Amino acid sequence: MKKRFFKFFSFLIAVALMIAVLKVLHWLPTAIQADIMKSYNSIEDAKSKLNIKNIYMPLYFPKGLVWPPSNVLAQKKPYIAVVMEFKDEKGDIALIISQAASNKFTPDKKIKMTQISQKVNFNLKGREANLMVGVCKNEDLCSNISWNEVQYSLIVIAKLPPVEIVKLCESMIH
Repeated sequence: MKKRFFKFFSFLIAVALMIAVLKVLHWLPTAIQADIMKSYNSIEDAKSKLNIKNIYMPLYFPKGLVWPPSNVLAQKKPYIAVVMEFKDEKGDIALIISQAASNKFTPDKKIKMTQISQKVNFNLKGREANLMVGVCKNEDLCSNISWNEVQYSLIVIAKLPPVEIVKLCESMIH
């Protein structure tokens, strides 16, 4: 009877250890790669979990776009990067704001210009900015502005006229 109980107890311990090892193996990649690009529930969630102090947000938000962002992606390694996607009233992605602590970062091309009609360098509240105007697929008007802040490179692309995207970007600079 004691032998049988010992075998059963040993079996239970082995199963419990196996479950514990599998749980650790499942948790380990997430813990090691906690700072890589992934989706967050909100801007505040990304800021707090990755300890990012400054995320550039527009104070001016054009009509027809839906707040809050439909998707917030962020990473801390290999460098800080944040991407926010906003939809229009039809549910299509119409605005992407990205900031990164590297000039090499480019956000996913969910809004892609198929034809560029104008490229202009201009002064955006004391910063040298690049504006591109053109069309996206479905012949939608698109505008793209990029500039550098002290710590970040920012890229804003939207299905907006140039006047609207300039107002939006100016409202991001404090």
